[in-house]
Amino acid sequence: MSPQVFRDFQRIYPVITRGKGVFLYDQAGREYLDAVGGIAVVNVGHGVPEIIAAMTEQAQRVAFVHGGAFANEPAMALAEELATWTPRGLRHVLLLAGGSEATETAMKLARQYHVERGRTSKYRIISRWTSYHGNTIGALSMSGRTAWRGEFVPYLQNFPKIHPPFCYRCPYGKTYPSCQIACADDLERVITLEGPDSIAAFIAEPVIGTSAAGVTPPPEYYPRIRAICDKYDVLFIADEVITGVGRTGKNFGIDHWGVIPDMITTAKALSSGYAPLAAVILHEKVYDAIARGSARTTQGFTYSGHPLSAAVGLAVLRYLKAHDLVANAARIGRRLLERLTSLQRFPIVGDVRGTGLILGVEFVADQATKRPFPPDAEVTRRIVEATLEEGVVVVPGMSGMIDGVCGDHIQISPPYIFSEANVEQLVAALEVAIQKVMREVEPSRA
Repeated sequence: MSPQVFRDFQRIYPVITRGKGVFLYDQAGREYLDAVGGIAVVNVGHGVPEIIAAMTEQAQRVAFVHGGAFANEPAMALAEELATWTPRGLRHVLLLAGGSEATETAMKLARQYHVERGRTSKYRIISRWTSYHGNTIGALSMSGRTAWRGEFVPYLQNFPKIHPPFCYRCPYGKTYPSCQIACADDLERVITLEGPDSIAAFIAEPVIGTSAAGVTPPPEYYPRIRAICDKYDVLFIADEVITGVGRTGKNFGIDHWGVIPDMITTAKALSSGYAPLAAVILHEKVYDAIARGSARTTQGFTYSGHPLSAAVGLAVLRYLKAHDLVANAARIGRRLLERLTSLQRFPIVGDVRGTGLILGVEFVADQATKRPFPPDAEVTRRIVEATLEEGVVVVPGMSGMIDGVCGDHIQISPPYIFSEANVEQLVAALEVAIQKVMREVEPSRA
């Protein structure tokens, strides 16, 4: 038994020794198609020489300096470059090491913004059920992922939640567009019930990640959210840890709605997994409120602005631009969604959804009624393992996405260099896996 502690104490994990392009290789030399980019992380592919060269060059210069005492060139250059990718007005960049750090920092900066303006009663963050914003206590408090919250509830902040924009499983039993976007109006209902003077911000993933992979709101949703936030002096935080830096086929996921948030958090694709890296990007109104007040923040971590990570991030952004990979994410994403939709010919495939290269496939016991499988059928685990047997990696979606208990789905989020041949390999593997699992669960489906 390895002394390393893994997430699942009982599972034996394949040991990956190298990666190249969209493929991974284990100790036995077996090849796997990485159809999840690690976990929505790897965008430029594995083993890219330009990224490795940038990392090596910076390591030869300086790998670490304390951000509380010094600035460094790669961090400043990355911030300048990242600010050219963002929606209008978002140009102030705080560099961090991971997504949970970023969302936790955004939560604290939202509080500081209101305090600097004399609105000291505002501190609570509204989020959505079926969401994930990180695994630290503050970030988990904002998350609506029930499977991960349960045992830690005594530590969590009492932050309100609203219904997600989940059209396939509308919590109101309505249908778009006659629903009139009731899920967005739920934000105003909760703000008024909780008291606007206590609410600092609303945080949301533009396209939902692993909690309900690929769920994409209707066109009117975020404009309505933005208007409600403005009405009640509530900041809107776009959690783009998964959707940022091109994964949806635009620079940031929120760009699909033409809405400008007050803060963006991003990570994962910012470094393509070559080094730990994240960022909080502040709108001028947030930055200026702090600059006119205390003109300082305590939101620093040991690896904030880490020179080596920043050099990697800068190389990744330049590589994405040079090879037009955000456009490729949009193009391949459309093709992948089209091909995945063909899986609905199998009776256990319910919803197929997504935007760009963040997609999900949901599995049901009955297509007509959308009835889920019981949790003990372990359909998600079976699908993931059967697909891996075919040499393709997909990620299990979080269990309990429907009601906190039931719900089976997978996430598909490949590198932006995915080709149409890779799409066909992925779909072929899923076809085999789905048919295998159908034979296994058929006797217990009724």
